[in-house]
Amino acid sequence: MALMRFDPFREFDRLAEQTLATGARAARGMPMEALRRGDEFLVFLDLPGVRREDVDISVERNVVSIHANRAPQRQEGDEVIVDERPYGVFARHLFLGENLDPSGLSAEVDSGVLTLRVPVNPASKPRKVAVSSTAEEDGAPDSNPGSSEQSENSEQSENSPVGAGSR
Repeated sequence: MALMRFDPFREFDRLAEQTLATGARAARGMPMEALRRGDEFLVFLDLPGVRREDVDISVERNVVSIHANRAPQRQEGDEVIVDERPYGVFARHLFLGENLDPSGLSAEVDSGVLTLRVPVNPASKPRKVAVSSTAEEDGAPDSNPGSSEQSENSEQSENSPVGAGSR
């Protein structure tokens, strides 16, 4: 038989942990998952029990603000025995990177999950750059007389910023 020492504060600690854990869950309100799929970013937010008309989404510059309201399902005369579900207004603000296009943002809610789709800005998508050759490398005669003199005077060091020639 194992004996346990009596700890009068153990029950208080257990209750405090339960209370704080419930408060932390309630404070989060909108757990989120974000990922990139192809040319768009997807954000999934859990909003169980929130109706579509109780969700408000706005965009200002690169900040998406999401507000959702969940009301209790009580009716007049109900006697509440246990109430562990969070109610009220939940808010979340998402800061979009410059590579995203907030004007193309779309949202839908299904089975208690709000899905935001944010397209990647077309200017931010990777693209191939064609490499051309100079006339000297092709063996063609130089069509711009004096260009060799100009190129000698405009050499840049390896560490110069692009577009910064010598003066």
